[in-house]
Amino acid sequence: MEKRIIGIILTFLGIAGLILGAMRFMTTTGATRSVKEIIIYSILGAIFFFAGIGLIRNTRDRPS
Repeated sequence: MEKRIIGIILTFLGIAGLILGAMRFMTTTGATRSVKEIIIYSILGAIFFFAGIGLIRNTRDRPS
């Protein structure tokens, strides 16, 4: 059960990172666009999201 909780937390962190990257992409304009921030938030968000989803899918609950 602990692994599922960690998976859920990672998934939410990934979603937050992806949303933050998208917001940075949409709010900045032209030459002032901070490409490093957008790439970092998006990549870390995707890593956390897919790691969380994978952890949730591959964890089996044992009946107690």
